Amino acid sequence: MEVVRNSLMRRAIELSVGNVRAGRGGPFGAVIARDGRIIAEGVNLVTSTQDPTAHAEIMAIREACRTLGCFHLTGCEIYASCEPCPMCLGAIYWARLDRVFFAGSRLDAADTGFSDARMYEELSAPAGSRAIPIEQFLRDEALVAFQEWKGKQDRVEY
Repeated sequence: MEVVRNSLMRRAIELSVGNVRAGRGGPFGAVIARDGRIIAEGVNLVTSTQDPTAHAEIMAIREACRTLGCFHLTGCEIYASCEPCPMCLGAIYWARLDRVFFAGSRLDAADTGFSDARMYEELSAPAGSRAIPIEQFLRDEALVAFQEWKGKQDRVEY
C-alpha cells in the first residue's frame, strides 16, 4: 500500500510543479483516489479563472463528484501537494472523504507567500470581533427555509 500511496502523492506533487510551469495558478495539486486508483485530479486555478475558490483540492472534489455522480466521496482519499487550507478542509469534510494525505505543510506554503494564518485566527475569534465584520439579522425569516426543509418528504440528506 505504501508504494501506491507514494505514487499517488508523487502525482499530486507532479501536478503542482506542472501547474507552476504552465502558469495556470499556484503551486498546488491534488489527487482523489479510491482503492488506489485515481478518480480525479485538480490543480490551483485561482488566478487563471479569477475564482478564489479554485484551489486544487476543490477542483479535484468537483471532478470526483462529477465522475462518480454523487456528492459524497466516502471510500475515497485525497492526496494534496500541500496541507489543505481551512476552505479546502471544510470541503473535504462536506464531501466525506475517508482520509487526507499531504506533502508540504501550511508553514511551507506561508514561506512562499501562501499563508492562511489569518483565517485560522479569524475562525477562533468571536464573530463580532473579526477583521471582516459579521452581523446576524432577520434570523426568524431565514428559519422558514429550514422549517420547510425539515418537513420535506423527498429531501436528499447531506
